[in-house]
Amino acid sequence: MNADLMQAAHEQIAHLDVVERVERLAVVQEAMTWLGTPYLHQGRVRGAGVDCGQFLELVFEGAGVIQPTKIEDYPHDWHLHRSEERYLETVERVAHRVDRAPLPGDIILYRFDKAISHGAIVIEWPRHIIHAYIRLGVILDDAERNHVLRGAQQGVWSVWGA
Repeated sequence: MNADLMQAAHEQIAHLDVVERVERLAVVQEAMTWLGTPYLHQGRVRGAGVDCGQFLELVFEGAGVIQPTKIEDYPHDWHLHRSEERYLETVERVAHRVDRAPLPGDIILYRFDKAISHGAIVIEWPRHIIHAYIRLGVILDDAERNHVLRGAQQGVWSVWGA
């Protein structure tokens, strides 16, 4: 299945320049190595535990697309009590919102309760995204069929382009 997903991702970005294609595929490949990692608040170890914010940072860092980023300590339920966009601010240190269809390697952000508080990486839009989901760990998911995610989607962010 991984080979099929990599091929599908490649086909979706065949029109991009070679450097961006290589980087996007590196992100997809790195993300797939985290499948099955349990969910652990502020965890940072593949196979042992990771949360959705650390997952994004570690995948892009592991793929060589961004420099290591320090994510400040945060309570697991901050988004339930405050509207401060801490998650969004962290993502926007390295990525920006784009107004186009998601491509492999892009980030989809989700708002739960008062603030954006979850993110996923696009593998093949919309059928395959990968994210660290509380109680489930790092999983492949369908952005359209998962009604919880579909209703919370806030947009597409990318590390590529201006």
